[in-house]
Amino acid sequence: MPYISVTALSHPGLRREHNEDSLVVGPWTLCGTVTENPQTMAFPLGRPLVVAVADGIGGQPAGEVASSLVVRRLALFGPALDGEEAVRDALGMCNHAVYAAADRAPELTTMGTTVAGVVILEQELLVFNVGDSRVIEVGPAGNGNGGPDGARATTDDTLHQLSVDDSPALAQGRRTTSIITQALGGAPAFSAITPHVSTSPLTPGTRMLVCSDGLTDPVLDDEIDDILRAHDGGRAVFELWKAAMAAGGPDNVTIALVSVTG
Repeated sequence: MPYISVTALSHPGLRREHNEDSLVVGPWTLCGTVTENPQTMAFPLGRPLVVAVADGIGGQPAGEVASSLVVRRLALFGPALDGEEAVRDALGMCNHAVYAAADRAPELTTMGTTVAGVVILEQELLVFNVGDSRVIEVGPAGNGNGGPDGARATTDDTLHQLSVDDSPALAQGRRTTSIITQALGGAPAFSAITPHVSTSPLTPGTRMLVCSDGLTDPVLDDEIDDILRAHDGGRAVFELWKAAMAAGGPDNVTIALVSVTG
């Protein structure tokens, strides 16, 4: 029977006092917590399955409140997310919910979060994001790093970013930026969003990485690529987390590796 495997981990990193990332996998959520051991879940292919990471905006209040609010609503909406319009509507409702919560409590004013994820349907893949968290398609594991000198077995990278970064153009010489051009919440007064949502055929054997920028900012694509060539499942997620910590762990890091088997 075709099934979906999701292996996930969330950690505050080495420089943040607490974790403002949240994660949703189907009906299951992980909000503002600390895990160092990846957890794996399996789901039958058929009903819509949502997997998403929300990254609370740093430097503004209550990022963990905004991110947890969004993933909990996506968990509730999940079974009804059967197309692009449904995903856009759900993200719009999440945006309204973040602003409504901030309006009820002055200490939450300007709280906000990014979100990025996938909805896996029986024959299609929906990819969505608002902000700079990422969805990355990755190739199959097991093709290693090449010869004894560590050269790649192929010149083709296995990473292909499916999400759209809501960030301004990078200054010359810069690889990353903390600036985002839209988010769920994040402003003193309501601001509408334009979610990025796309549809593609679902291919058996597909692997996708859904993650916050606590992984992709400090760890170079080549290193992420090498890890995912060599490993799968819990070992891959653990090695990605280790790489983020070895790079200084400057931010919260949440990782979900999604595999479709069938």
